[in-house]
Parts: sequence; C-alpha cells; structure tokens
Amino acid sequence: MTDRQSYVQPTESQFARLAAPEQEGPIWMLNLIRFKGRADGIHAEEGISGAEAYARYGAAVQPFLTGVGGRVVLAAEPAESMIGPEEGEWDAVFVAEDPSRQAFLEMTSDPDYLEVHRHREAGVADSRLIACRPLVQ
Repeated sequence: MTDRQSYVQPTESQFARLAAPEQEGPIWMLNLIRFKGRADGIHAEEGISGAEAYARYGAAVQPFLTGVGGRVVLAAEPAESMIGPEEGEWDAVFVAEDPSRQAFLEMTSDPDYLEVHRHREAGVADSRLIACRPLVQ
C-alpha cells in the first residue's frame, strides 16, 4: 500500500451533502473496496482476513438493504486494469441501489446496522463510496 490517505468513513460534510433534499429518486452507491490483510477491530483476536470480515458484513447487511427497498446491482472482483494503473487498486466492487437518499440514510442510521458496520470497519483498509444517479432506468 502507498503512503496515500485511506478512507473508510464519510466526513460530516459528505454525509450532509448526501442528505440534501433537492435530489430525489433512486441512488446507486458505488463501493470500491481494498481489504486489510488481517482484520482488526471486532475480529482482531480471530485471525481472519479483511475479506472474511467484509463477507460477514455483506451477509449481515442484506436484511437492512432489503428492508429499505434496496438491492445489490453488482458484486464483482476486479480482474485487471484496462485503463489506469497496472497494479490493481481495489479488491472488490459493489453497486447497491436504494430507492432514495432518505432510504439509504434510514438504513445507515439504524443502531442495529451500525453494529453490523463494525465488520466492515474491521476488514476495510481503504474504500470509496460514490453516490450515483442512474442514467438509464
């Protein structure tokens, strides 16, 4: 890993922008994930990989996602870079669709979801979460 900054949580201003009421309709959340070699946090004593910790998050988050009317649109492991750095930057790519920004915020502010989110924190070394408006319905 390089000396660049890692991102795992949104800043307050990023979260506030997502809550902006002027944008309506579905939202796709593009997730680019780089895993830790070894998970820490709630999995520090288990000796599991970051990918294994994230898999636990993925399984546990499904009821929350479907509970707000969301779904996984894409789950993929990047194979190779066709444009960009030769060395792969990301271990996993996901796109989750929520019916609205409000639905996403409802899910991510649920205290039970926040408990599940600890698996993600334990396994992710770096990430990008990019809110996208679908261009084609």
